[in-house]
Amino acid sequence: MCSIFGMFDLQPGDDLAGLRRQALELSQRQRHRGPDWSGVFVDAGVILVHERLAIVDPASGSQPLRSREETLALAVNGEIYNHRELRAASGYDFTTGSDCEVINALYRELGPEEFLARGIKQLNGIFAFALWDSATQRYLIARDPIGVCPLYWGHDGEGRLCVASEMKALVGVCADVSAFPPGHVYDSATGEVTRYYRKHWRSYEVTHGQQLEPSALRGAFEQAVHRQLMTDVPYGVLLSGGLDSSLVAACAARFARERIEDDDRSEAWWPRLHSFAIGLEGSPDLAAAQVAADALGTVHHGFVYTFWEGLDALPEVIRHIETYDVTTIRASTPMFLLARRIKAMGVKMVLSGEGSDEIFGGYLYFHKAPSPEAFHEETVRKLDALHSFDCLRANKAMMAWGVEARVPFLDLEFLDVAMGLDARYKMAGHGRIEKAVLREAFQGALPDSILWRQKEQFSDGVGYGWIDGLKAHAEQVVSDREFAAASTRFPHNPPATKEAYLYRRIFEQHFPGEACAATVPGGKSIACSSPAALAWDPAFAAAADPSGRAVRGVHQQAL
Repeated sequence: MCSIFGMFDLQPGDDLAGLRRQALELSQRQRHRGPDWSGVFVDAGVILVHERLAIVDPASGSQPLRSREETLALAVNGEIYNHRELRAASGYDFTTGSDCEVINALYRELGPEEFLARGIKQLNGIFAFALWDSATQRYLIARDPIGVCPLYWGHDGEGRLCVASEMKALVGVCADVSAFPPGHVYDSATGEVTRYYRKHWRSYEVTHGQQLEPSALRGAFEQAVHRQLMTDVPYGVLLSGGLDSSLVAACAARFARERIEDDDRSEAWWPRLHSFAIGLEGSPDLAAAQVAADALGTVHHGFVYTFWEGLDALPEVIRHIETYDVTTIRASTPMFLLARRIKAMGVKMVLSGEGSDEIFGGYLYFHKAPSPEAFHEETVRKLDALHSFDCLRANKAMMAWGVEARVPFLDLEFLDVAMGLDARYKMAGHGRIEKAVLREAFQGALPDSILWRQKEQFSDGVGYGWIDGLKAHAEQVVSDREFAAASTRFPHNPPATKEAYLYRRIFEQHFPGEACAATVPGGKSIACSSPAALAWDPAFAAAADPSGRAVRGVHQQAL
């Protein structure tokens, strides 16, 4: 994982030396994402800057990646998990061991049109890239299907197109900054943004009646974890003690043990798995994580933070994650603090459990889904919105300290398997716990107290006092007079609570202007639900906490 910055559509009269300096300065704003090395490419029509976090091929994989004849230049933020298979099938003359170089290979061997039509669809990974073809003066910009890797773009005052991994690199330069859409590619030859990723399983009718053996679901996920363990540097797992992170840890621990037994150290430097958790004193997550770690045999590190340490970090958290969404900020803060601890221990990559709740309907409000079709449609809507919420949180909170977070549940091959299952078999309620189909598939892999632990929002799991303390603090620092004028000061997505007002006020300091504000979704939600899901229960729209906390009649901790 790294950061990219690109400036395109340069004209013959432009000051290349001056623009190169500007590009470097703007890219430096996101250097926390790639502290290991910086690379710059300048051509008549383009400037590409890459800040590298070296995970695969640290010795020779510096970017921008050039083709042997030097007509292609590629800057990528991401990981291509099936790069070995793509390399084996290619006759391209590779210049590095970088997993990302297969993008150049596919483009060169297929040609631009075929690459756009089918080549980009062959990539199983997380990525945001800019590719320049000097022979045709053509460039492509693309983002992975789910939007795990962030990407923003806009135009400077002279009309040049600028693209960056984080919005902060474009603030003050591009008045029209916006998020680049996941699963899309921009082609300078046509000037159009087109969707390259649309799956048949988006329609419930296609999945209706489709069953899956528990062993098939389990096998598909284990393979996803195995694919994402590719690394040449120390790695670990985030382990909250919830179902999702514990399953990731269980799979990773199994593969780590197999490497030790086979004495095969070629896949990673650290065959002994380290796990990491964080919470307030007495946190439910810290206790559960220790139980899971003891059962799995990981080298576990449980960190305690105080409420005031979290509160002190808020301004930096909001600057890094680039949102004012209440749910996201609540969960990002402990994750941001945990990333700093992980970085201090020399770990550069972690596996995380994001995506499972969206795929399997794990949020507590899914208990109220009125039908399998409604359940399925909400999971699709949740996946479409992940890039604005959980993916944004996990990526940016970790990358604030140069730690890459990988998300096996969102592996594209596993996604096809899991989303192809009829939602009838995923539904909760009437005594059936959320994500039961996933729990049943991994029977015996975890202690029952972890395997059947009920869903806990991360911002609650770190300690129930965290959210309550944030609300109380906002009441103290945001006056009634300020809040009464919220819609005047913030006409776009006006904050509905004092806590939301506090976050919006901090966000505006770093990201002024309506364009920046418009990159954050608004409206009522429960655990980032769609408006359609709020209609499942009148209580949701009336009084539900946006983080989807204990739901009455569903969660054991409901008041």
